[in-house]
Amino acid sequence: MKKIIGVFAVGAMLLSSCFTKKGKLEFVSPESGKVVILGQKVNLKLNFASAALDSVVYSVDGNIIGRKQDTSSLVVDSQTIGLGNKNLTAKVYAEGKEDMAYSNVLIVPESAKQYGFEIINTFPHDTSAFTQGLEFADGIFYESTGRYGLSSLRKVEVNTGKVLKKLDLDSKYFGEGMTIFGNKIVLLTWENNMGLVFDKATFNQTGTFNYENSKEGWGLTNDGQRLIKSDGSNKLYFLNPETYKEEGSIGVYDENGAVEQLNELEYIDGKVYANVYQKDIIVIIDPKTGAVTGQINLVGMYTNPQRQSFDNELNGIAYDKAGKRLFLTGKKWNQLFEVKLVER
Repeated sequence: MKKIIGVFAVGAMLLSSCFTKKGKLEFVSPESGKVVILGQKVNLKLNFASAALDSVVYSVDGNIIGRKQDTSSLVVDSQTIGLGNKNLTAKVYAEGKEDMAYSNVLIVPESAKQYGFEIINTFPHDTSAFTQGLEFADGIFYESTGRYGLSSLRKVEVNTGKVLKKLDLDSKYFGEGMTIFGNKIVLLTWENNMGLVFDKATFNQTGTFNYENSKEGWGLTNDGQRLIKSDGSNKLYFLNPETYKEEGSIGVYDENGAVEQLNELEYIDGKVYANVYQKDIIVIIDPKTGAVTGQINLVGMYTNPQRQSFDNELNGIAYDKAGKRLFLTGKKWNQLFEVKLVER
């Protein structure tokens, strides 16, 4: 964020200087800070210092998007630019000189669909489990838990909540999200800049890997081709499931802007479901664009009167693909829920 602000600040200084010298070259459209809905057209129009120009080069975040040799406007489809804060630059060549104009827009998706919930079933959940990751496979839950000295990897019986198998992690690790990929379990740690790999059947550790641009481990899922990782920001990172190298990332936005603190993840029918840390909200994300297409309000699902305001957050999403069942729980909750989404 500091880098973006810095770019805006430099742009503002340069633009101010331009006004001082000439007072004319500036973006008439779009106004700086304008909010644009993804898919809308963006009209780039300048107030020129001189009609006798050679050319104009338009760029978004340093990437050239169009050229003009007259004073007509340039119309750009925001779909080709993508979501987020975008810095617009126009470099004007006229009378053997160069001049610059700056603006910026925030591109956001359309308003997300809103969902409530219906509780279908309730199951016991171990209150010692500081849940960080949850998966449904082979008719049971696989669960990762956190906290230094208490982190673990578990197999859990669905109907009873009984822990069938448990591996305690080294006390130097704070366990975070996990996912099952083939015959292995990939589990994140929080601040160690390291992921751990285990054999799914035996829980024997078979490898480790270091993070790259995503410095912390929060949530993890997969789409059958890639691992998808969160780090507490508004970004999702895509990792190669064999080398664990980051092969790209995408920012996540709703109609209000960046959605920060994305936590536990689950891939369901082409979308990424993500807990928003410290909120009883799950956002549904299109992993191709980063757009939030749905928001699930789960306030009132967990009504334990002993629930604390901190360290008892919603944090556990699992999906039974065959049975089309969605399971939710939280850190140290005494219940795990099967829920049905209800569109509002």
